Amino acid sequence: MSISVLFSSIAGYFLGAESVNIVSLLLLSVGGYCMVGASNVYNQIIERDLDALMERTKNRPIPAGRISVNSAFIIAIVLTVIGIVALYAINPITSMFGAICIFMYVSLYTPLKTKTPLSVFVGAFPGAIPFMLGWVAATGEFGIEPGTLFMIQFFWQFPHFWAIGWFLYDDYERAGFFMLPNGKRDKSTALQAVLYTIWTVLASLIPVFGVTGKLELSVVSGVIMGLIGLGFLYFSIRLYRLRTNKVAKQFMLASVSYITLLQIVYVLDKFLR
Repeated sequence: MSISVLFSSIAGYFLGAESVNIVSLLLLSVGGYCMVGASNVYNQIIERDLDALMERTKNRPIPAGRISVNSAFIIAIVLTVIGIVALYAINPITSMFGAICIFMYVSLYTPLKTKTPLSVFVGAFPGAIPFMLGWVAATGEFGIEPGTLFMIQFFWQFPHFWAIGWFLYDDYERAGFFMLPNGKRDKSTALQAVLYTIWTVLASLIPVFGVTGKLELSVVSGVIMGLIGLGFLYFSIRLYRLRTNKVAKQFMLASVSYITLLQIVYVLDKFLR
């Protein structure tokens, strides 16, 4: 997770930067990594009892007894301070969005996971910030360009996390987490995954039409993204048709591949155009 978030931030930076400032890029990397680390530690402190119930999380440091809650809390605070200071050194607005990301993830998304499926909607906000954070770090401004990057990654969060929620359903159920839109692995959930996949792909193509300010995408890259998007959509439709854990895992891998390839195509398009 930390690496993918960092990758998104750096991609956003390259898209926004007129010239690459190595110091700013390093500060963004350090700040972003620390903010993600802090969010994860706070999350594991809050969910330590629930983590002990799930196979995939029972060996985390706190439930496994390798680290105390107090020690973990100190680590989280140190990471938070380093992260905010590093991002503030780039510009204040970057630091502000980084702080908002931690607050929403820890104070809203984490407690809502055991209350309502809307937790995925709330969690999509901090999850979508890293891509736009890079642009803000490069320019010191928020506008249509980082807003578009935010929108793309916001829509993408839904099929990605619903795929995870599908094949880890039994594990999440043991901890009382509500990760699927209607709480069931059925056609309704799969249909919503298909719809959000379509919206993600369509949002990704908006920069081709020249309506997103300095964020532009050539027709050639638009065609490439369209083809990659069709591959992403193919796996969402397979989930709708077959509704198995195996297909859900394939869909999750397709979602990770999609957002990674999108960021690579966007950056290459800018520098090769």
